[in-house]
Amino acid sequence: MPGFHSQICKSNGPNVTVPVLHVVQARLAYVAAEGELKQPFKDELPTRQAQLSTLQDTEEFDVLVVGGGATGSGCALDAVTRNLKTALVERNDFSSGTSSRSTKLIHGGVRYLQKAIMKLDYEQYMMVKEALHERSNLLDIAPHLSAPLPIMLPVYKWWQLPYYWAGIKMYDLVAGGQCLKSSYVLSKNKALELFPMLKKDKLVGAIVYYDGQHNDARMNLAIALTAARHGAAIANYTEVVHLLKKTDAGTGKEKVCGARCRDVITGNEFDVRAKCVINATGPFTDSLRKMDDGKNTNICQPSAGVHIVIPGYYSPDNMGLLDPATSDGRVIFFLPWEKMTIAGTTDTPTDITAHPIPREEDINFILNEVRNYLSPDVEVRRGDVLAAWSGIRPLVTDPNSKDTQSICRNHIVNVSDSGLVTIAGGKWTTYRSMAEETLDAAVAAHRLGGGPSKTVGLVLEGGQDWSPTLYIRLVQDYGLENEVAQHLAATYGGKAFDVAKMARVTGKRWPIVGNRLVSEFPYIESEVRYAVKEYACTAIDVIARRTRLGFLNVQAADEALPRIVDIMGKMLDWSDKKRTELEAAKKFLYLEMGYRSRSEQLTGTTEITLDTQEVAKYTNRFHKFDKDSKGFITTVDVQRVLQNISVQIDENALHEILNEVDLNKNGQVELNEFLQLMSAVKKGQVSDSRLAILMKTAEESLDLRGPVTVDRSGGGV
Repeated sequence: MPGFHSQICKSNGPNVTVPVLHVVQARLAYVAAEGELKQPFKDELPTRQAQLSTLQDTEEFDVLVVGGGATGSGCALDAVTRNLKTALVERNDFSSGTSSRSTKLIHGGVRYLQKAIMKLDYEQYMMVKEALHERSNLLDIAPHLSAPLPIMLPVYKWWQLPYYWAGIKMYDLVAGGQCLKSSYVLSKNKALELFPMLKKDKLVGAIVYYDGQHNDARMNLAIALTAARHGAAIANYTEVVHLLKKTDAGTGKEKVCGARCRDVITGNEFDVRAKCVINATGPFTDSLRKMDDGKNTNICQPSAGVHIVIPGYYSPDNMGLLDPATSDGRVIFFLPWEKMTIAGTTDTPTDITAHPIPREEDINFILNEVRNYLSPDVEVRRGDVLAAWSGIRPLVTDPNSKDTQSICRNHIVNVSDSGLVTIAGGKWTTYRSMAEETLDAAVAAHRLGGGPSKTVGLVLEGGQDWSPTLYIRLVQDYGLENEVAQHLAATYGGKAFDVAKMARVTGKRWPIVGNRLVSEFPYIESEVRYAVKEYACTAIDVIARRTRLGFLNVQAADEALPRIVDIMGKMLDWSDKKRTELEAAKKFLYLEMGYRSRSEQLTGTTEITLDTQEVAKYTNRFHKFDKDSKGFITTVDVQRVLQNISVQIDENALHEILNEVDLNKNGQVELNEFLQLMSAVKKGQVSDSRLAILMKTAEESLDLRGPVTVDRSGGGV
């Protein structure tokens, strides 16, 4: 069929499978897409309720996509820009799964190229080449959300220098004209100048190459919103209850013709009919395949990848690090991201769940690998972990392969007997080409028409009016802080002006508008209001995907939650739902973003490893607050000392500070709990404890009687 360039593998069964790679390169004709395509909702997106009405009232769609991750959203965008009547449903939020929990890289895969060369594997070579093309395209179509990032590969053996250099140069050559910047070799001194935290012992030099980096959840959302702008009916929190089928008059076989859906928020059920249903549910691929045919075997073999976030001072502002061979053969990236440092990932078998939890052993594995590459002068502490998360990578086997245990190295597209089109596997960078292959297969199998794909070069939401100096206009036109303006420009692109217009006056001389949600991050209250326009339905949507606060610092996110819930509550009429929303978001932070790991660092059984002098020192400090020798302190005791040194702290904030150390949750901190805290601080299990800093500062100031400012420094989990 014209425009369908993927190789099609026939098998003994009637199913059709499209393997990973383009054996013949896909059409690379760039289109001036914005000029050619209609955007019915260019000025204003339909509300979620309007989208649900469209899903219910439309007699029949051409395509119904199930799954709102990067691949599903990409399929919806590809379909609607082919002038196909398109719908998409997602049972949670857009990008709530694997697509928001990546390493944040847009890359071709250096290690895959190494394997391709070592094993003379042409398929793997072509996979890298395709990914490098998609990397270039993604950087072009979302310039506000993505940028090239230099990544350093430190070398500690002389013979490795030419070996790694040759491999990295080959990476540049495969990229060809789409090479971001040419790689280069650094001397030991220059490497340490650019990455001063690097371990210098036995370092012989380094190689720097370039890949792309992006804000993954916002990128996923931009794809989905772009599809909506072009007329796709998309709805989050809408799950598939079961597939609809009808008997084909010609063959007498049952064919999938839509899905019974449920609005998760209201419980309302309705049918969405479509000529073609696409299964793009990532790790949950097999659930939908078994809805189609209960006899289908599982093809998804899930693997968990854990990442951690530590303070930004652990890495340079614009230089990442690659550990090509960890102690167990895995690859670890160490990257600056959103002014923090992200490290990961692990790769361990896991069960499929919608709520993956980072394991303590994985967090410690990453920390140990980081220690191997950083200078001994830099103490890598467990307490410096600000957030941690686990993402499930949906590795797949080909359902038509004779070897059912053989894992496909990229992705597969499968059309079942009943016409269900499944796209499974793959990686973030190649979402667009995967979507194109999927729609090509769908068009061929269901005779949909609609023409070829038009998504190469199609600029995503916010990218059209973005420029590197856009933030200056935000500062000048609205009176926003410089840091806030830069953040808005990098998050919303040309739509940043819409967010700025919704910002409230601060009542200060400067900034004029833009009240921050928390002091140390540039997220402002108007982003919560704008998030509702972007289909945010819960507080979790805001802290995890509309902003990235939950991924950057769980304590800061926890602190911002009451205000976020208050703002959303007024917009979404949560008169009797605010407490439920707040508790759900706190649970999300506790389990999925690593807050639980923090509490496990300081428990009632934490061993006290202080020497005699340290015990005496900290006991004396404790008794300066426990004037009545009760054996415990409360907020009243702390307030009394603070008043003596002219310091004022909000009572609610003080309750939070004590609650972090109150292990038995009885409203007071006992001497033993305080000694356990100081022991954990000494061992690096806990860092920047607000109570520890507060009591130390107060003790030093008691004699001076001078004002002391106590700010929360970030805190660890």
